[in-house]
Amino acid sequence: MTIGIIGSGAIGSAFARALARANIPAILSNSRGPASLTGLVRELGPSIKAGTREEAAAQDIVFVAVNWSKLPRALAGLPSWNGRIVIDANNPIEAPRFEPVDLKGRASSEVFADLVPGARVVKAFNHLKAHLVAGDPRAEGGRRVLFYSGDEARAKAEVAALIDRLGFFGLDLGTLAVGGRLVQFPGGPLPAQNLVKFD
Repeated sequence: MTIGIIGSGAIGSAFARALARANIPAILSNSRGPASLTGLVRELGPSIKAGTREEAAAQDIVFVAVNWSKLPRALAGLPSWNGRIVIDANNPIEAPRFEPVDLKGRASSEVFADLVPGARVVKAFNHLKAHLVAGDPRAEGGRRVLFYSGDEARAKAEVAALIDRLGFFGLDLGTLAVGGRLVQFPGGPLPAQNLVKFD
């Protein structure tokens, strides 16, 4: 299984760090092109390569973490998703002012899913602060909890396996309409909750 990352900001870079720590290969991309990522991928080590947005989007699992207003442009013009898994790690806020976006009553992941037609969307990695995604998930004596939700069971199972491989404890919150709302910031009760599962 191959992994691509669209967005090299705080969360995209944190996810890349988590993958690098587990020696899981990935292609990292942003809107400025691979050359702008030279220093970061050198720091992350040999398992993380810089690539184009198109190269990242062609992988089996594609992790998307982009400022909300930039999502349509970041995802426009990419090849058909053909049932591939797309991880939605976004929140409906406008940086840097952190103003909430009016979603007309929909969950943000439902809106996101419209931007990646044909993909199997799983909401994950958006409720923790970036340093906790990048850090040691066992630092507090148990395993840090990562919530995920989605509408397709096999896609959720594959993301759950990745979460486990990274050392986190994955917790299934159900569908995008239900679980996506619980972790959505602003509005949901779970964002920024640093929970730990003790075995």
